Amino acid sequence: MPDTADPPTAAPATREPLPAAALGQLFSEARTFRHFLPRAVPPELLGRLYTLLEWGPTSGNCLPGRFVFVVSAEAKQRLKPVLASGNVAKTMAAPVTVIVASDTRFYELLAKTNPRSGARANFEANATLAEETRLRNGSLQGAYLILAARALGLDCGPMSGFDNARLDAEFFADGRWRSNFLVNLGYGDRMQLRAREPRLDFDEACRVL
Repeated sequence: MPDTADPPTAAPATREPLPAAALGQLFSEARTFRHFLPRAVPPELLGRLYTLLEWGPTSGNCLPGRFVFVVSAEAKQRLKPVLASGNVAKTMAAPVTVIVASDTRFYELLAKTNPRSGARANFEANATLAEETRLRNGSLQGAYLILAARALGLDCGPMSGFDNARLDAEFFADGRWRSNFLVNLGYGDRMQLRAREPRLDFDEACRVL
């Protein structure tokens, strides 16, 4: 995909909070969509989506996240057999389904993403550290994808409910990439939204020490 996002600019000395409308679009008014309007997502928007999410922080700029945008009917049919029954209809109808995955050998690219660290040898010598780093930071990048999509006016339906091993065998036969979760993308049908579930209060979920 072409790089269609604006290049990063020098940050101001201080940041102001985003306006309420922007916070609502990203968080408080955003919803998990199960139904989407029959409106295609432009390919260039997927490119811009990535060029936003790639700036999200990962430890040591390791960037293990990998993203497969399943758009064509042929690719959707490859995805269909690995889905739980309750996820089939909504995934087949979504304009785009993103396989959020991560690279088990992400450290081989550290010479590009963090050339001063010399961390590759540490990961090659410690499989547990490499696995923890891959999963934690790949999951972070999946969350950045959701926020970037919302920022660009897209709606999301993140989900598990699929057979990871079967998906990996179908899409990542060489074993290098591994799936984490799926995100349906498009323009949500708000007429079919369910009532919103409650959240935990601050005192139930947080501690200030």
